[in-house]
Amino acid sequence: MENKITILEGTVFIDNIEDFLRKLKRISEEKKITIQVLDADKLAGERHIRFAVEKAANSFRTGTNIANDLAKEIMIYASGTRQISKAMKSGIHKGENNIVLVAIGQEPDLSEFSEIMPKRVLEYNESKKESIMRAFNITKEEVEAAGGEKIPELVLERVALVDVSK
Repeated sequence: MENKITILEGTVFIDNIEDFLRKLKRISEEKKITIQVLDADKLAGERHIRFAVEKAANSFRTGTNIANDLAKEIMIYASGTRQISKAMKSGIHKGENNIVLVAIGQEPDLSEFSEIMPKRVLEYNESKKESIMRAFNITKEEVEAAGGEKIPELVLERVALVDVSK
């Protein structure tokens, strides 16, 4: 049976990062699913997260994974870097967060996260431009050559390049 992907996007106030991550881990283990949380402000849309999940899952299927678990591998691909310390910067922080929860499994249910206020935060928009350019080392020259509307495609290119740099 094939794994499904569920995506939940919205805003949440996180008082204690460790408690939030423990909840993710508990639910993951109970439901036998993989859950990853990412900073939506550093994601260039649904194509970006789905592509990262596909690449991460494929790396486990082919034995080319970098991380020891799928959740970390998703973070690596979503951040477009092989360095786990850099990839961690695409995670959550204390205070108000625009987040994306992605769950992978037979029945990936995220209904227990009622504290997340549903809001469209995943889609790429102009307000994300600077943070995404910084996060993915996209230069002004690249944007001038490709056009500002191509930033999401430049991000997908960075995600794909994670495989090349293995």
